Amino acid sequence: MNILDSIKQYATQNHDEVIAMRRHLHAHPELSKKEKETAGFIISKLKEYNISYTTFAKHYGIVADIKGNNPDKKVVALRADMDALPIKERNNVAYKSENEGIMHACGHDVHTSSLLGTAKILNAIKNQFEGTVRLIFQPSEEMYPGGASMLIADSVLKNPDVDVIFGQHVLSTLDAGKVGVKSGKSMASTDEIFITVKGKGGHGATPDLNIDPVVIASNIIVALQQIVSRKAPPEIPTVLSFGRFIADGKTNIIPDEVYIEGTLRTFNEGWRSKAHDLVRQICTSTAQAMGAEALVKIVTGYPFLVNDDLLSKRFKDYAVQYLGKENVLDIDLRMTAEDFAFYSQKVPACFYRLGIRNLEKGINSNIHTATFDIDEKALEISTGLMCWLAVKELG
Repeated sequence: MNILDSIKQYATQNHDEVIAMRRHLHAHPELSKKEKETAGFIISKLKEYNISYTTFAKHYGIVADIKGNNPDKKVVALRADMDALPIKERNNVAYKSENEGIMHACGHDVHTSSLLGTAKILNAIKNQFEGTVRLIFQPSEEMYPGGASMLIADSVLKNPDVDVIFGQHVLSTLDAGKVGVKSGKSMASTDEIFITVKGKGGHGATPDLNIDPVVIASNIIVALQQIVSRKAPPEIPTVLSFGRFIADGKTNIIPDEVYIEGTLRTFNEGWRSKAHDLVRQICTSTAQAMGAEALVKIVTGYPFLVNDDLLSKRFKDYAVQYLGKENVLDIDLRMTAEDFAFYSQKVPACFYRLGIRNLEKGINSNIHTATFDIDEKALEISTGLMCWLAVKELG
């Protein structure tokens, strides 16, 4: 039996186990920087598979190397994130979240269970490939500064040096059985914007005696939209959105201040910096013109994610070999963000998408929603394909 058929056979044999691992993780989600039990579960499986691993004092990341023949020849890294989101699950399933208000609504349970399944296969066939596969179980993808940056600071890409890295992420608009990739710039940078507008509150019936921060904050949000429509270079995709606006008054009470939160997404570092300056200028000048004050804080987040052109091309070739040409798609650039981008700034990287949708089963909810779920047949592909990518890339 050749190695491709062997990997597929293992993926089929282990499918039920990967489903069980995914369901366990889904039922026991943990937020960023609090993934203690998740890390414990990963460690228990690595011990069961007789795979040595490394843990860290400052976070819950876990790294394991599976060494084939001639382990120093090349190092291929595979990454999975493990944290969940502060969302109350509304699915009525046996593996529904048991942790109130916390849910694996972004598929990190899929990523972690898949990499564990991949680890089991790779360990079983390690005498059939040369080089080393580094398994990176990463915490805190959903929270700045991101677990990727923490692991990089802990030399996860060193000792020995990682040559290339692959990561996968569920895609709720792609059918189970298919994968997709975007070469080059793939996902946006992301920054968080916090604005406090300070005015003078008072009775709603005496607006002339107040400096109304609600009206002023509303003008600021409208004015900020011109950054994208009138200041952003048309060739650079840019999104500026605001999702939180708190004016804690009443029907006849104007508050003293308004609090706003938003996000900036783009694909060019020079323009990104200029947009930060424009946000500050528009907020402060608009508030000043109306007699108020605007305090602006911008937290610089993840960089934009770049998929290496040559590695992405090889990924497509490998995926076609594993899945067939009809199941490997080119996908569009996305304005969502990922801390996998930090890895892509250091070594050749390929971050691809795993289809998990099944319209016939009613599985089509988007990520970050309370009804997100997956067609679990995708788990057979996710484990086997990632194993195949590593083996092929090692040569």
